Amino acid sequence: MKIELTSQQKDDKSKFIGFVNKEVVPHANSSDQEEYTSPKLIEKFAHQGYLGAVIPEEFGGKNMDMITYGLLNEEIGRGCSSLRSLLTVHSMVAYALCRWGNKSQKEYWLPKLSSGEVIAAFALSEPNVGSDAKSIETTATLSGDSYILNGQKKWITYGQIADVFLVFAQYSGKPSAFLVEKNSPGLLIQPISGMLGVRASMLAQLNFQDCRIPQENLVGRLGFGFSYVASSALDYGRYSVAWGSVGIAQACLEACIQYTSERKQFGVYLKEHQLIRQMITEMIVNVKAARLLCYQAGYLKEIGDPNSITETSIAKYFASTTATKIANDAVQIHGANGCTNEYSVARYLRDAKIMEIIEGSTQIQEITIAESGYHDYVFSTVPTSVEKKIVSQ
Repeated sequence: MKIELTSQQKDDKSKFIGFVNKEVVPHANSSDQEEYTSPKLIEKFAHQGYLGAVIPEEFGGKNMDMITYGLLNEEIGRGCSSLRSLLTVHSMVAYALCRWGNKSQKEYWLPKLSSGEVIAAFALSEPNVGSDAKSIETTATLSGDSYILNGQKKWITYGQIADVFLVFAQYSGKPSAFLVEKNSPGLLIQPISGMLGVRASMLAQLNFQDCRIPQENLVGRLGFGFSYVASSALDYGRYSVAWGSVGIAQACLEACIQYTSERKQFGVYLKEHQLIRQMITEMIVNVKAARLLCYQAGYLKEIGDPNSITETSIAKYFASTTATKIANDAVQIHGANGCTNEYSVARYLRDAKIMEIIEGSTQIQEITIAESGYHDYVFSTVPTSVEKKIVSQ
């Protein structure tokens, strides 16, 4: 089967490439070194409508199909993984509100999220809780017409500048989701710096000390926080990271083809050495394979196939591990140059490693994918009613 983009998807991809090459790539290394994303860049990003990518048109969004959304994540990831992380978490919150928010929440927040007037962040991870997300320690109690939150959230992407957070807390032992505005009384935001990768994503720790929020800020029903709100949003997040990983790998490939075509060793260009050609070959093949897995996951999401969840995990697993391998080889090809800030491959390697950790680590994906395999095997070996009848005869 040949995968063919529609004319609209091709046009959109060309626009994504143009925006990234002009507005993102030239500033990505400096943003990484400064651990800062320029508000002006975010404004330009919002002006393109990208912050409303997953939001319905009735709320001012782009309502992108899943393939187009994937292509956007790949191109932004090719330019700057930190900016792509903003697209990820902002879209996760937007998607959660689209699916689980009530009418008033949608009407109030979605237009603001679409335009970029409001930046949203996803607050699930905690100092003591990562992969075991159901065991969050932050608590919520009801006091009159307000919820009172106590606890901490950590590694919150763009937490330094977010206007609203989708926060997950235990209410009577049941994980629940709440919208918390940055100026809520009892919320203290502390910047986090010195990260290995995605350094410009302006991470923060959130400290809730009797933080009071309106009762109507509950998203979905009490107890729906993890199994419904977080799980569905995290699936979107994994999809975004998978495509973003393809973007990193593609950037590494392009950097290596250019570098090996310009640098000479032993009297010939690097590209003339057989071992270099072998590394480039592996890059090309694995980038294409990762992209095809992302296409598969996107197609299944678009048609509402329940297998899309597993296929997204497969795509995220392969694309993120592939990005790390390709980035590692890219640094190797660049030699000492690849270990400096002068060349982007050093940033690609650091960012690629982060892709193996966020939105479900490589090991969590391995567990999930293996469980799916055993589940499929059991059901494929269960005799049908017709087979049972034949055997009984």
